[in-house]
Parts: sequence; C-alpha cells; structure tokens
Amino acid sequence: MRSARVPGSTCSCRTNWTQLLASSTQGTLTRRLILRGRFTIAAKHHITIAEVYESELVDIEKAIAHYEQAADYYKGEESNSSANKCLLKVGHYSAQLEQYPKAIEIYEQVATNTMDNPLLKYNAKEYFFKASLCHFIVDELNAKLAIEKYEEMFPAFADSRECKLLKKLLDAHEEQNCEAFTEAVKEFDSISRLDQWLTTMLLRIKKTIQGDAGDLK
Repeated sequence: MRSARVPGSTCSCRTNWTQLLASSTQGTLTRRLILRGRFTIAAKHHITIAEVYESELVDIEKAIAHYEQAADYYKGEESNSSANKCLLKVGHYSAQLEQYPKAIEIYEQVATNTMDNPLLKYNAKEYFFKASLCHFIVDELNAKLAIEKYEEMFPAFADSRECKLLKKLLDAHEEQNCEAFTEAVKEFDSISRLDQWLTTMLLRIKKTIQGDAGDLK
C-alpha cells in the first residue's frame, strides 16, 4: 500500500518538494556561506536555485532575482566574467518579460565591461545589438540615438553585420515597409542564424509596422 501512487501525484509532489527545497535552503545555507566569507560558493548556490526556478518551477521573476544576487556576490569577489554571465541571464529574461529599461541597462553594462578586454571584446557588439533591439521596441528614435552612441563607444560595432541590420530595419520601419523589414532579417538569418530570443524581439518590432503579417517569413 505504501508503494501505491495516486495518478498525477508524482509530478505535483516533485514540484512541491523542489519548491520547498529552493525556498528553505536559500536563507539558511546562504547566510552560513556569507558569514564564512565564501561569496563564490554562495553565488553558485543562487545560480542552482535560479536554474530550478528557470527550468522546473518556471518562475522567471524568482530566477531573475537569484541570478542578480549571484552576480552581486561574484562582483564582490571581482569575478567579473562570472558576474557578466549571470547578468546576461537577467537581461535575457527581463527583455522577454518586456522590462526593457532593465534589459538595456544590463546589456550596456556588460558590453562596456567587455569591449576593452582583448579576449571578450568581440562579444560586445552582440550586447550592443541586443540593447539596440530593446530600445527599438520602446521607441524608434531611442534606437537611432542608442546606435549612434554605441558606434562612438565601440567603433567596431559600426562595421558589424548587426549594426548594418539595425540601420536597415530602422529605414524599413520609418517607411512602414514590412517587406523591406522581412528581407533584411532573412538576409541576416541566412548567414547568422537567429535564435528564439532574437526572433521574438524582431517580431515585436515588426508588429509596430502597419499591415504587419505577424511573422518573419
């Protein structure tokens, strides 16, 4: 009898147990680690909890909070690379949740942190690109001004395919030309495949064009 299971109870019990584990351990274990000055381990602990909220409990707001806390602990240990990885997670999900000012701030911060690093500066254009898309969703003029600022801050961005795409999209948006917008995206995608996040952001921009068909095909 003890081994008998109620249909559908396994998933529910696992979810409840996982949620209980995440919530109960975050206070006690983290406090112990902080008191011992073990900030890096505390950061990893918060990442683990964030991943639980991210994949099993699907509570993105709480995942964001834990990634932010992990980033703070990594910064305290001057582990900037690890902090940036956590911040990029925050930026990614903030944009998905339409928290664009927060996403922009994070992408700009990480881009600025990496553009002077010989090993990481190549990635800066990607972060400026994502910040520009978030600006674009909010306001076309904001996007233009942001792109000009990023070009001045990081001249390599001006020559990137990402920046050239942004300018084509701005022209198409200004002309309310859905076909030109779609063609620019397809041309970019034929060389650099768009991931789900980029596709979502581009669709949100395209939907502000009159007569939008609702896709990027």
